[in-house]
Amino acid sequence: MYTFIIAEIGINHNGDIELAKKLIDTAVIAGCDAVKFQKRTVDKVYTKEYLAEPRKSPWGETQRAQKEGLEFGKKEYDEIDTYCRGKGIEWYASAWDIDSQKFLQQYDCKYNKIASAMLTNDELLEEVAQEGKYTFIATGMSTLEEIEHAVEIFEKHHCAYELMHCNSTYPMPTEDANLKVIKVLADIYKCKVGYSGHEEGTLVSTCAVAAGASSIERHITMDRTMYGSDQKASIEPYELCKLVKDIRETEKIMGTGEKILTEAEEEVKKKLRG
Repeated sequence: MYTFIIAEIGINHNGDIELAKKLIDTAVIAGCDAVKFQKRTVDKVYTKEYLAEPRKSPWGETQRAQKEGLEFGKKEYDEIDTYCRGKGIEWYASAWDIDSQKFLQQYDCKYNKIASAMLTNDELLEEVAQEGKYTFIATGMSTLEEIEHAVEIFEKHHCAYELMHCNSTYPMPTEDANLKVIKVLADIYKCKVGYSGHEEGTLVSTCAVAAGASSIERHITMDRTMYGSDQKASIEPYELCKLVKDIRETEKIMGTGEKILTEAEEEVKKKLRG
């Protein structure tokens, strides 16, 4: 049993490549397997009317200024690609539109990701599935029927996938975790099922491993009080280190499922049973 651990940087870099590098460093130090970003083409994802609405942020007074301030372009992704290769950690990103997915294709990333919000975007799913890369599919906000439809697209293209149980609230109340769904999805689709969490703390994510999650994805931040919509649903560096350590311990604790007597137990048996 090995749990694939993903540090979701997302947009918590706040448009600052140096902050992104610090977050990558944090993931490497903690022992994560990969870091993940988010990529959007602002004018494709949002309407002109929405982008013109007022929103005060470090980048200006409109929604457009805020959205564009959080986006990395080719220069930054080139740096991310080089930096992650140098650090020996995988990176990939969830695209929120076709242009963004095509942009990401220029990098030799091992994985793709379908964000929960994109699970019903058939055009994007077709584009991703046609690439044939192992894809993590988040299932937040989704019915079983919607998940079934997405799975059919990936199976049609013979693209390997892994579902990720998810509740899309930020932060998620722990009582809404519903981790038994992990086994339900695994039984229905006969595939690996991970967990993408937005709760505070690390307990739910560790419990997800005990519940059978094959991967854990958590948003990370240097400081939850920083500007950003995802910061409060993220974990800080010390929590990420704790989470990775607890996951690896949980893997040992869960064992193999084979009923055996350990050497130590055999010695006790000799004393107590004669």
